[in-house]
Amino acid sequence: MQRYILAIDQGTTGTTALLFDSELEIHGSSTVDFPQHFPKASWVEHDLNEIWDTVCISVKQALAEKNIDPKAIVTIGITNQRETTCLWHRDDQATPLCKAIVWQDRRTAPECEKLRKRGLEKSVNRRTGLILDPYFSATKLAWMLKNVSNAMSLARAGKLAFGTIDSYLVYRLTGGRHVTDPSNASRTLLMNLRTCAWDDEMLKIFKIPRTVLPEIYPSAVTYGKTKGFPGLPDGIPITGLVGDQQAALFGQACFTKGAVKCTYGTGAFVLVNTGAVPVFSRHRLLTTVAWKLGNAITYGLEGSSFIAGAAVQWLRDGLNSISKSEDVEALASSVPDSDGVVFVPALSGMGAPHWLAEATGLMTGITRRSTKAHLARATLDGIAFQVTELLDAMKKDVGKKLYPIKVDGGASANNLLMQFQADLLGVDLVRAEKMETTALGAGLQAGLGIGFWKDLGEIEKKWKASRTFRPQMEVTQRKKERLRWEKAMKAVSLLAKLSR
Repeated sequence: MQRYILAIDQGTTGTTALLFDSELEIHGSSTVDFPQHFPKASWVEHDLNEIWDTVCISVKQALAEKNIDPKAIVTIGITNQRETTCLWHRDDQATPLCKAIVWQDRRTAPECEKLRKRGLEKSVNRRTGLILDPYFSATKLAWMLKNVSNAMSLARAGKLAFGTIDSYLVYRLTGGRHVTDPSNASRTLLMNLRTCAWDDEMLKIFKIPRTVLPEIYPSAVTYGKTKGFPGLPDGIPITGLVGDQQAALFGQACFTKGAVKCTYGTGAFVLVNTGAVPVFSRHRLLTTVAWKLGNAITYGLEGSSFIAGAAVQWLRDGLNSISKSEDVEALASSVPDSDGVVFVPALSGMGAPHWLAEATGLMTGITRRSTKAHLARATLDGIAFQVTELLDAMKKDVGKKLYPIKVDGGASANNLLMQFQADLLGVDLVRAEKMETTALGAGLQAGLGIGFWKDLGEIEKKWKASRTFRPQMEVTQRKKERLRWEKAMKAVSLLAKLSR
């Protein structure tokens, strides 16, 4: 009987289930979207029951695509949107205490500012590799415990469980296993970067009771086994847990020090493998755990821009400029350039290297002859400009030029965007043959956990590229393009400061 790995990729706007074999051939795939909830300006929430429904439906549909027998699934890997904060009752249904607070949510920006004024950011960075920003889980969890009725008393009594999405899904898949892995735990502001254990000092700073925390296990181990999941037999081991960006790094076979990838999803995320020693940024990038195989920790240096594909969704849903996201390339290609329009897509604040929680989107250079095609072109340009800033900062931190850049994610299918990105960076971009690198990364770790592949070298041989984008822009033009962005960013920074 053919054996399959089931990878569940629980993302910000949808859940994908992927079935593939030991040769990475895909035998079933299904993506199911779910709604976003915006109760207030800068607040973003998810309903955990809606997310769970998408997991159940996507798995069922992926199996049905080629009528695969669920008994042929030998292991499950889970990757997930990171930092999104969940709090649920320790009961059979993992009943949510409230809606999950999404990584994009900015409600805790004032609390982060208070902690910075207390002089805590240096200590936080040294212990966790992160900075004080509402992006991460700790201030979101602290907000829940303080503002949701009875939350703190229930937590102290051991009746509540906290986790990022991976923990919640495993809890439901297994009937109560409360676990996580270092790649997700390292995004909470609560894990010690060097020990991969919960840090007592961080728990004290954020007033988090240890009773709500999951156990942290290494990567590629058995976290639990299925119990009562609709459509699957009991007893299938879950041997892969990994945050989405680390999963993409793994799925891109970036196993050696200096290997780098950029994922263009809801946001854009650049991650470089820095090896066995954590590299601390001088440019406000993040130091994170990529994975921990046995006792060996692999670290990464990460830069995040919160809005990438989400900017295209805004064109679609907010402005009705396009009917579906894929149409943006044709619209943007209908003009030779943006005709001076610059769009800074700070629709959920700005991440690295600026970290401006108060920033909002800004469009400049609009004239009477500006059309929706120019706005579409400026939107794609804005995504590329943000990634360029991240890679510029990363190059300074690691002390060498980073190339080639392996790219993946939905927006990496946009040839216009990828070519402009290569032009701005002046280096080659290599697009993976299999675009589902995030789900594949989780599945690859799961397969490693049950011996599907003997080592990383065997996995690396299976990675293939589909296309390379080489720089075509003249150096003088590249400088002009970058100068336009720098001027727009100065305006964004000034407006963010004035709003404080």
